[in-house]
Amino acid sequence: MAGNRAPTLEDVARVAGVSRATVSRVVNQERRVAPAIQEKVTAAVAQTGYVPNRAARSLVTRRSGSVAVIVAGSAPDDGPDRVAEMLADPFFGRVAGGAVRALRPHDVHPVLMLADDADARAQVTSFVALGHVDGALLVSTDGHDPLTAELHATGRPVVVFARPPEDLGVSWVDVANAEGGALAAGRLVAVGRRRLGVVDVDPALDVRASADRATGFRSAATRGGAAVVATASGEFTVASGAAAARRLLDQAPDLDGIFAANDLMALGVLQVLQARGLRVPDDVAVVGFDDSPVATISAPPLTTVRQPVEEMARAMAELLLRQVGGDTTAPRSQIFAPRLVVRDSA
Repeated sequence: MAGNRAPTLEDVARVAGVSRATVSRVVNQERRVAPAIQEKVTAAVAQTGYVPNRAARSLVTRRSGSVAVIVAGSAPDDGPDRVAEMLADPFFGRVAGGAVRALRPHDVHPVLMLADDADARAQVTSFVALGHVDGALLVSTDGHDPLTAELHATGRPVVVFARPPEDLGVSWVDVANAEGGALAAGRLVAVGRRRLGVVDVDPALDVRASADRATGFRSAATRGGAAVVATASGEFTVASGAAAARRLLDQAPDLDGIFAANDLMALGVLQVLQARGLRVPDDVAVVGFDDSPVATISAPPLTTVRQPVEEMARAMAELLLRQVGGDTTAPRSQIFAPRLVVRDSA
């Protein structure tokens, strides 16, 4: 191009031998262009070094080219700031990573947002409603979280990680949690454990995933001839898992197997067992859920039920992109199969 002038749509059109309007349709990812023409325009864009003006493109497409990735939860009004705790959970990192990898090829960029209290939820809802993003991917640890309904009410596309407690008219992805709990019980029974404990999440929090995992575990344990003799609740954190393990052992000192509803709580269980001089898996076998990075670095490495979080996040992003692109079909859901990953703890 002459001088230092930035290449324009007209330059691309001249090199590709097509009209400016055709180049605009290709650049704005409209569907009314034949594949052969798209290839010519793409090659001309590369040859000229043309860079689309995102602001101008937004005026044409009415899209921002970004989506919100919202991590939500709840804490007591007088509780500590949970932002650092939420971001430190490897589960959320896996979700964000899977979403980013799915969005990047479409030139769509994530905006990470945290909603850990009522004020933050209001800010997030307003941001989405004002059109700063084209839609939202929501991951919440709160079974009563009103954010799903609030985001849906904005009219923007929303996809949720984990099945909502009621039909809110949004798309979602989930893992077969009860089946995963059954896999954990089956492993403990297979290695000869008969007096089992469960670390789940407080039922008052209405975390459906945890409840389903515990239900599947109990049913499979009973079928296998084992008994669940103690239960304690945590909050998906290492510290809460450790506290729950202490309560379990106080209730039933002769436990020989423990299932924790996520790997972080299982890590807390391992710490308490070690502190009390109990050998894993010789005295007590332990199974977690998630197959997060902590499962491979714990001592001993953790047997766990894998939920394919990255694949689930990719499916969320693909569902959202369809809706942003104009798909008006009914909300969709996708349930993934869990898989037992055997390591040294059970």
